[in-house]
Amino acid sequence: MFDINPGLIVWTIVTFVLLAIVLGKFAWKPLLQSLHDREDKIRSALEQSEKARAEAAELLKQNERNMARAEEEFQKVIHEGKALAEKMKDEIVHKAKQQAQRELQMAKEEIQRDIDAAKQQLRSEVADLAIIAAEKILDESLDQQKHKKLVDNFLSQMRPS
Repeated sequence: MFDINPGLIVWTIVTFVLLAIVLGKFAWKPLLQSLHDREDKIRSALEQSEKARAEAAELLKQNERNMARAEEEFQKVIHEGKALAEKMKDEIVHKAKQQAQRELQMAKEEIQRDIDAAKQQLRSEVADLAIIAAEKILDESLDQQKHKKLVDNFLSQMRPS
């Protein structure tokens, strides 16, 4: 079935060796060089991606710190705002109470003035009415003789006993 031909074996080996030398000189070196270059590029890309990942992690930590600081400042501003609002409310309530006290005091004083004026006017009117009534009573009920007797009694009461 198979015949071994020594000449063919030698020529096959020679051809293979020549092909290996030619391929080694012209194909293998550039092929290995391109594989080596590709390996360097991949390694460089991996290093850059690792650096980018580390930078991203650092930026994420910094962002979290900034967010925490911003949250603290926000809470501080809210607390200060609430304190200021409470203080302003207290001041407004205090001022309103003072104003109400002043107005109440002024109203009391005005009422007292009105009462005093009304009393004075009432006294004046009562005195006028009393004088008018006394005149009418005295004019009608006292004649000359009664009038003289009334004056004499008054004078006698005035004298020391």
